[in-house]
Amino acid sequence: MYDHYCLGYYDAFPPKSTNVAIETRENRKVVVVTKDVAAGEVIYKENPVVSALDADLQGSGKHCAHCFRIIQSPMSIELSEEFNPLSSTFCSKACLVANQSQSHNLLFTTESPLPAEISATPVTPTAIEARHKAQEKFIEYIKKEGRAAPILVARFIARQVALETSKMVEGGKKTTEKSDFTDAEGGEYLLADHIERLRYLEVKPPAEELPLLVEILQTALPGLEQFVTDERHATLLGKMAYNAYGVSFGGGRDDKPEPTTRPEDVEKTRTPYGTARQIGSAFYTLSSYLTHSCEPSARPSFSSGTTELHLIANRDLKKGDELTVAFVDVTKHEDESAVECRRRRRIELARGWRFACGCARCEEEGKELTPEEHKEQAGEEKDGSKVEASMSRFEEGEKNDQVE
Repeated sequence: MYDHYCLGYYDAFPPKSTNVAIETRENRKVVVVTKDVAAGEVIYKENPVVSALDADLQGSGKHCAHCFRIIQSPMSIELSEEFNPLSSTFCSKACLVANQSQSHNLLFTTESPLPAEISATPVTPTAIEARHKAQEKFIEYIKKEGRAAPILVARFIARQVALETSKMVEGGKKTTEKSDFTDAEGGEYLLADHIERLRYLEVKPPAEELPLLVEILQTALPGLEQFVTDERHATLLGKMAYNAYGVSFGGGRDDKPEPTTRPEDVEKTRTPYGTARQIGSAFYTLSSYLTHSCEPSARPSFSSGTTELHLIANRDLKKGDELTVAFVDVTKHEDESAVECRRRRRIELARGWRFACGCARCEEEGKELTPEEHKEQAGEEKDGSKVEASMSRFEEGEKNDQVE
């Protein structure tokens, strides 16, 4: 039954309309095209599950807090200060409403987290005050940290809560809209089904982070804290760290503040322009399966001026070809040699995703390494990412079935 469930998932996800499928190659899930694609063609478009503007832009009023669109001042929409602790600005009523229903109301207001159709139990002034204080402490924490991961995870959990509680309304689970994240055809899978199949990095969250998030959920509606445990919280942070994309328009910005943490502790996102040029981070269900190459077959583009990711072919592709993207800036800069460029790429990949790239370009450029550099490369971590135990057991059984 479990085997059938897992196999059924990849029959339904991703939808056929995306022109891609997910296959297992060399013990790893990869994305392949299901038809011939010409260079420059848009293979698919995808909206994120959750996103977060960079900390310096969150309250600047320059970008929509939901879709990241550049704000045209007369057209901007803001909530009252009481319900807008992050000083968020929105480009439209549609973005405001989507943001509220998906995460904002649960995380940053004292409104009921249940659907409007469900009558909520009257809340006492004491309970409202406790919820407000819990939110204040979490907001203070995320502002102090200046990292995207805590807010991405909080918003992801809020989305899970919203989707799960929507099933309590007559009519059952609401299907995601076309403008929402990539779901499976038929909509029979939960957001948890999507996230559990993705790779992650083992991370150690700051000790104070989880209690702050738990308190927000608990004061919103007792029982919601069951959506997150110590292990689940760490795993979600690790999944955001491994899979989040950096959103940038054009070639990216050049005014992002310099990080104050150690280089190895700076948050990384998948972006061919480098994390330093992004305006924010976004997490996608389908694009998380794309693998890295220093000679990528495709590239993410945000040409719509929003977080909608357009995957564009870098070259002509044949049906069955694997899709790869560059997680880091792979262009050779004027002031560096091929070997120096290779070293820079590999350092960034090791810090952000804990693997040593084995693409054809890295192999070819590696021929120019000195004996000392070869020895140094031998100590590189081959792949530090993981899959959840339940998925690992299934994939191991799948391999055994193939051998038999």
